[in-house]
Amino acid sequence: MTAVSGCSLLDDRSERYVDAREGQPLALPEKADSSRFGQVMPIRDITVADASKMYPSDIPRPPDMTSGILDENYVIEELDGRAWLLVNDVPGRLWPAVTAYMTDRGLGVSQENPQIGLLQSELLNFSKRARELAELPSDPGAEEARVVLQLKMAPGVRRKTTEIQLRKLEVAGNGGELVPWSGSVAPSPEALSLQKRILADLGEFLKSREESKSFSRAASGMESAPLVRLVSDGDDARAISMSLDFGRSWAEVSRALSEADIPVVDLNRSAGWFYVDFRTADEREPGWFDWFSDKEKPRHTHTLNLVEGDGTIEITAQRQDGYEGDQTAPDLLTQLFDYLY
Repeated sequence: MTAVSGCSLLDDRSERYVDAREGQPLALPEKADSSRFGQVMPIRDITVADASKMYPSDIPRPPDMTSGILDENYVIEELDGRAWLLVNDVPGRLWPAVTAYMTDRGLGVSQENPQIGLLQSELLNFSKRARELAELPSDPGAEEARVVLQLKMAPGVRRKTTEIQLRKLEVAGNGGELVPWSGSVAPSPEALSLQKRILADLGEFLKSREESKSFSRAASGMESAPLVRLVSDGDDARAISMSLDFGRSWAEVSRALSEADIPVVDLNRSAGWFYVDFRTADEREPGWFDWFSDKEKPRHTHTLNLVEGDGTIEITAQRQDGYEGDQTAPDLLTQLFDYLY
């Protein structure tokens, strides 16, 4: 009967942390600099209102304390015909290394603006190595168009990351003026393939110089306001604001839902909504007879809506009327934000 009932003779210690007493604060030497000490793993405060949710299988997944560390650094991402190199570092530390890359590959630096994160090479036509990298013909003619390479660096969507884009473009004269960046036009398949190949080469170069990074104070001016913000009303999350276009926002929300293990029941990109199953693990359990039944399919409990505003995308959540569990719409927004940013 013990085996059939699923009981265990081992002591269950999964709830002991709930009643654990707080330890004594760390005592530091009198002359120690307290500003250099802090918690390695901050512990989330639990209010009385949250106490009803603290069950072993119903504990909200904590924010990823290593969210500043990508699973794989120097990743090329692609969306809607655009590609960029995602690097786990801030622009100020990457700027000198990217400049060194352009010099090392024979591209040179003709124009630069660290505040807007833009680097422009010298004319590629007169360097054999630059011509090979940019896939220019090996037998140039007198009427050949003048070509430069531009790199655009900007803070990434996720905290402490940088996104690097590049493009090859024709210029007039000797290319002595900085051409404004415009990423609104999707490149051709050939141009996109070239971008991804050079970005991969740049990623390998940055990886090889990880131990010798310097810092650019001028490029640190790119550190702007976060692209993702949680809008709250008191203690409750009301919406998530994303300073991105709709396509990029949709892709980031899809990624966050997947990483948070929140099942998507249905979606409609043109209408801008996700139907998700935000039930707790206990609520998904079919009960005593779960051994004799198939795994329960995801159920629509909450809806996420993406609405285009004035240069931003606002994400809101609604709880379905038929759902009687504990998870609220603010709970969903808070957990989603943890994985977005």
